[in-house]
Amino acid sequence: QVQLVESGGGLVQAGASLRLSCAASGRTFTNYAVGWFRQPPGKEREFVAAISWSGATTYYADSVKGRFAISRDNAKNTVYLQVNNLKPEDTAVYYCAASRSGVRVPLSPNEYHYWGQGTQVTVSS
Repeated sequence: QVQLVESGGGLVQAGASLRLSCAASGRTFTNYAVGWFRQPPGKEREFVAAISWSGATTYYADSVKGRFAISRDNAKNTVYLQVNNLKPEDTAVYYCAASRSGVRVPLSPNEYHYWGQGTQVTVSS
């Protein structure tokens, strides 16, 4: 079992930056791919970014490419999402999730086995 806790969200103005953290406890985090997803108000949960267990492979949604960066520190059991140049449309609850997918990096939330409780990001215009 892996427990995930997100932090770092907040209320910011457009153009600001935040660093979201996803801290894992329980079983070792090292062998899990990790994804960030978000759920805007009244909308479905959507993929944001994902990273392989080694950190060598990353994927991003088109809407965040060039603005967001995912990274991980396996020694600290933590995955980060640096979010820059925030826009009002980035307003959402951001969730991290871990997948027992081996070397693959899933993009679908259905392939993730453990989820955090989410952290709210609100961007004002």
